[in-house]
Amino acid sequence: MAIRDIRVVGDPVLRTRCAPIERIDDRIRGLVTDLLETVDRDGRAGLAANQIGVDLRAFSWNVEGELGYVLNPQLVEISDEIQGGDEGCLSVPGLYYPTQRATYARVEGTDLEGRPVRVEGEGLMARCLQHECDHLDGRLYLSRLDAEVRREAMREVRLRF
Repeated sequence: MAIRDIRVVGDPVLRTRCAPIERIDDRIRGLVTDLLETVDRDGRAGLAANQIGVDLRAFSWNVEGELGYVLNPQLVEISDEIQGGDEGCLSVPGLYYPTQRATYARVEGTDLEGRPVRVEGEGLMARCLQHECDHLDGRLYLSRLDAEVRREAMREVRLRF
């Protein structure tokens, strides 16, 4: 398939809640291939389908040497413990802001064979799972920033994009 272009902030597909995948066919297999090939680059931790212009519930990840995907993911568990740290996004290139996320997250969905998939992790993986599920709900990480930081971020977004 292909490494796909990343949609950037301002593109309406990034603010659209993605539809569930109802049937696995060649189009969905191609989407998964594109998600995996596109995320498999240095500096890329995760990629949601809407970031490549497809409004379906699927994402891929590339965290600590592990490459994978999940269809119809649902965030089913997060820890009460919070991690800080800067977060960035391929759809908001070059901008990183302190973002609070749970230190642990678990996502459940399916694979291309329709079998159940469970993906969980702490640290960067937890951040990735939460970030990509937000994308599929039409939400950018910028909306999670503290009010003062968000104002600064939005100012920078207007200047750059």
